[in-house]
Amino acid sequence: MNATTNVKAYGTVAADAPLKQMDIPRRNATAKDIEIEILFCGVCHSDLHTARNDWENTIYPAIPGHEIVGKVIKVGNEVTKLKVGDFAAVGCLVDSCKTCDNCKQDLEQYCSNGWVGTYNGEDKHLGGMTFGGYSEKIVVDEA
Repeated sequence: MNATTNVKAYGTVAADAPLKQMDIPRRNATAKDIEIEILFCGVCHSDLHTARNDWENTIYPAIPGHEIVGKVIKVGNEVTKLKVGDFAAVGCLVDSCKTCDNCKQDLEQYCSNGWVGTYNGEDKHLGGMTFGGYSEKIVVDEA
């Protein structure tokens, strides 16, 4: 299992509970990852629907937020596109297999082996669920 760091985040523990500050584990960057200090995170309808379990698929605790902009604060030793100090953005997915035909065509949203959502997705590194951007930092694959 990859080592983790606890960070402050805003999320909810139930559909009828308010967002509150909590600590969540973030995995440490691996060789192909960047770590982003989150500067801004948008709030959209899907964040609200997820927090309130309107689609009946939320796993709690839920940390919504997938319109993320921040500054790169760490890069893995295999990262080639970004460097510390660059700005980066994260959308609605944070990982994919990168080996299927769709991924090789930069169509990760159609990953044949399953893409990973920014939040409420299966965390393939730590197990459990992924947490979104209402937090101090996030670790994502560079691609």
